[in-house]
Amino acid sequence: MYELKIITRFAAAHQLRALVGGCENLHGHNWKVEVTVVGNALGDDGLLMDFRVIKGHTKEIIDDLDHKFLNEIGAFKSMEPSSENIARHIFKILSDRLEASGVRVSKVTAWESESACASYMEP
Repeated sequence: MYELKIITRFAAAHQLRALVGGCENLHGHNWKVEVTVVGNALGDDGLLMDFRVIKGHTKEIIDDLDHKFLNEIGAFKSMEPSSENIARHIFKILSDRLEASGVRVSKVTAWESESACASYMEP
């Protein structure tokens, strides 16, 4: 089994509507996002997948979040834009995009600060 990881970043604002204690107020983060993909076989080029492919797909997803008010974007209109749900959101879209590639997304981690993150993975 091979594992590849890329790291990217985006900045965005959100409000956690169901929370009381400060985070229900409008505030922002500079998120760091780690994307991990896995697969069993290397191609003839000796690669599981070109990092540029993973970075390109992830960038397209992140571009829809970057410098936005997350509560006003698609799924987050009805779902809390928490780090947990941001990780899941990226995981699901990226998984769909890589479905036929021979690799699968194994984990996405969204860091909202240097000391707090949430990850999403599926069995």
